[in-house]
Amino acid sequence: MPEVEVPLQDGQAEQENGAPEQEQAEEQAEQTSDQERGRSTIQFPYLALDEAVMIAKGVHVVGGNSCQVDQLAAHLQQKSDAPKFRQKLGTSKMFGLISYASGTVALTPLGSRVCDPHQEAAAKAEAFMLIPLYKQVYEQFKGGNLPPVSGLENAMANMGVAPKQKSNARQVFQRSAMQAGYFAYGQNRLVPPSFKNAGAPASAEITPPAITTKPPENSAGKNGGGDDGDGGKRHKLIDGLIQKLPEAETDWALEARKKWLQAAINIFDLIYIAPDDGRSIKVEIQKEPESK
Repeated sequence: MPEVEVPLQDGQAEQENGAPEQEQAEEQAEQTSDQERGRSTIQFPYLALDEAVMIAKGVHVVGGNSCQVDQLAAHLQQKSDAPKFRQKLGTSKMFGLISYASGTVALTPLGSRVCDPHQEAAAKAEAFMLIPLYKQVYEQFKGGNLPPVSGLENAMANMGVAPKQKSNARQVFQRSAMQAGYFAYGQNRLVPPSFKNAGAPASAEITPPAITTKPPENSAGKNGGGDDGDGGKRHKLIDGLIQKLPEAETDWALEARKKWLQAAINIFDLIYIAPDDGRSIKVEIQKEPESK
């Protein structure tokens, strides 16, 4: 009996590498199995972009373009077989900055660029889009606002993130987006960093901050510039939040206080890692009970 060729259905395409249909079916079955087991079916890192950049820069310091894993671990004062260190290696590889095999870590062309101060910002922006989850989020919400926390996590779950992992995936995504310059116009919009021209160094990047701040009038205090005493390393979003505080001994409406506190919660959620234990902080205005 002659074989009958079955046409591809709408939206179905052959893989570019020419893999047989059996391999495609096995891959689909594996994804279905992962979903049933509560595993994510889309790739994303568990650590933010700057962790990946740190690995690449460590390779650059130790060996130029490549070095041994043990050398890199020693430089970073970590154990080469520690799970956290291995996770950082995997994160850097996922962002396209390194490759490693047989105990050797090597920079990719993108990794070499991220180690160049003149190209670092552009390289980080490019690395961000190499993560399948991040690229899909960008494509889905391109030109519009990102949904709030719960909506963004649900959208990620629909893209293939396991329900138990969606909170961590969202937090790491937001930190990576900020580190890659995609939140230059606000934390609710993904906007690719722009450059004056394609050949311009990263220092020519146009990235207006989401919150612009000016030094307070009393910034000439003991910390020499209004920092928090740690060498001026306080996050710029925290600085912006502080600048929004009104002067002492002035009226400040409760609604305005609530708005400021909610902004503080959102910023803390963005720049700090919170325990994923199902708890959250809620700001409410309560009316005092009337005395009888």
